[in-house]
Amino acid sequence: MAFYYQEPSRTFSEYLLIPGYSSKECVPSAVSLKTPLVKFKKGETPALSINIPMVSAIMQSVSDDKLAVALAQEGGLSFIYGSQTVEKQAEMVRKVKCYRAGFVVSDSNVSPDMTLADVLQLTEKTGHSTIAVTEDGSANGKLLGIVTNKDYRISRMELDTRVGDFMTKLEDLVYGHEEMTLKEANDVIWEHKINCLPLVDKDQHLVYLVFRKDYDTHKKNENELIDASKRYMVGAGINTRDYAERVPALVEAGADVLCIDSSEGFTEWQKITIDYIREKYGDTVKVGAGNVVDREGFRYLAEAGADFVKVGIGGGAICITREQKGIGRGQATALIEVAQARDEYYRETGIYVPICSDGGIVHDYHVTLALAMGADFIMLGRYFARFDESPTKKVNINGSYMKEYWGEGSARARNWQRYDMGGDKKLSFEEGVDSLVPYAGSLKDNVGLTLSKVRSTMCNCGALTIPELQQKAKITLVSATSIVEGGAHDVMLRNNLHN
Repeated sequence: MAFYYQEPSRTFSEYLLIPGYSSKECVPSAVSLKTPLVKFKKGETPALSINIPMVSAIMQSVSDDKLAVALAQEGGLSFIYGSQTVEKQAEMVRKVKCYRAGFVVSDSNVSPDMTLADVLQLTEKTGHSTIAVTEDGSANGKLLGIVTNKDYRISRMELDTRVGDFMTKLEDLVYGHEEMTLKEANDVIWEHKINCLPLVDKDQHLVYLVFRKDYDTHKKNENELIDASKRYMVGAGINTRDYAERVPALVEAGADVLCIDSSEGFTEWQKITIDYIREKYGDTVKVGAGNVVDREGFRYLAEAGADFVKVGIGGGAICITREQKGIGRGQATALIEVAQARDEYYRETGIYVPICSDGGIVHDYHVTLALAMGADFIMLGRYFARFDESPTKKVNINGSYMKEYWGEGSARARNWQRYDMGGDKKLSFEEGVDSLVPYAGSLKDNVGLTLSKVRSTMCNCGALTIPELQQKAKITLVSATSIVEGGAHDVMLRNNLHN
C-alpha cells in the first residue's frame, strides 16, 4: 500500500514569522548575510561562502556572464546555464573570471586598418568605449594604440576613416609592464589622471587593461564576491550525460563551483556524476546536487558526496512538473523536512551540508521565511529574469515593459538533459512554459531593496546572522482569512480612484 502523508504540503505564503525580542544592537546595518556555499566539518571554515544568500537559477533566460558579474558585485553567485555547448558555457565562465581580475583581458580590439564603422559596431556589441588597437586586432597582439570616444566625432568624420588615422598612438599613451601589481597600476592611473592603463609584455604585446572604474566599483561594492586572486566568483550547471566532457572544460575555465541541474535528483545518475568528479578531482572541485523534497533524497545525495543539496520540485514560476506529472511538494514543507534531515546528518557525522531552496519565492518576505526554515541560500529564476542584466529581450506589451522568461523544460529551451531518465535525446512533453515577467530595472537596486527587507525582518526576530535566525525564529501557520487581513482591506485605495 502507498505511503500517505497525514499533513498537506504547504507553501511560503501559508506562514508568517512571529517577532522576537530585539536588543538595541539589533539594527539592519549590523546584520551579516554571509552563508556557507559548500559542506564543511564541524569546527572548520567552509571552503566557499557567499556574502548574500542569493544565487541565480541555471537557466538560459537568467544566468549568463553579464548577470553573473552583476550578482557577484552584490555578493551573490550565478550558475551559468548548461543547456548550451561546452565551449560556449566555458567561454561565459572565462569572461566572468577575466572581467575584473583587477587585470582585464581586453575583449574589444581592432587593427589599425579597420574603420570608424568597425569601432562603432564593436562598441554597440560590447558596450565598452575603450578599444585596444593591436597589430593583428587580437586581444594579445602588439599594442599600437587605444581608441576611446574622445578620439572621434561621428558628425565630423567619415565612417570609412582608418583607425590608424584617429587612434591615440602608443607613444602618446601611459602604459605599464605586465609584472605590475594592481596597487602599482592604480597608483599610475591616479598619478596621471587616466581612465585606463594598458599593460604590455617585453615585446609590446597587450596583456591586460586596468581601469579606474574598477577601483571605484570595488570601493562601492565592498560586499562583492571575489576569489583569492580578486576575480569574481561564478558557478556553472552540469548534467548527468556529458559531464566527462563538460566538467574539465568548466574547471579549466575557472568555475568556482558546479551544480548538477536536474528536475529530480534522487537518482543514481547524480551519484555516478559525483563519483566521476571525486575520482578525477578529489574534493578540490565543488559540486552541488538535487533537486529533492524529502529526508531520503537529501541523505542519498549527502552520502553520495554532494557539497550542497538543492530543494524543490515544481515550485518555480514557469515550472509545470506538478501539473504534467503529478510529482513534487509544497516548497515550505519540503524545505522544513530537508532542513531537519540536514541537521540530523550534521549531528551524526559532524559534516554540515548546506541546502539551497529552489522555487516558490513570490514575495521578498519569502526569502526570509526560507532562511528561517533552514535554507542556507536561495536560488531564484523569475526574480533575476526581470532585471536589465538578464540575457533576455525587453519588450513593450500594451505600454508596459516586460522581459522574456522561459523554463528549461519548455520547448524553447529544449534542455532534455535536465529531465533525462536514460531515454532518447528529446522532450516528449513540456515541464516548463514560455512567458513574460514585468521588467524591474537594475539588479543592484532590486537586490538592495530585497535584502533591506530581509535584514529588517531578521532584526524583528532578534537575529543578526542566518544561523541565529534559524535558531530563534518562531513561525506560525496562517488561515486564509488572516492572509486577507494582512493586506490592505476595508479601505478605498487612492490609486483606484484614477482608474
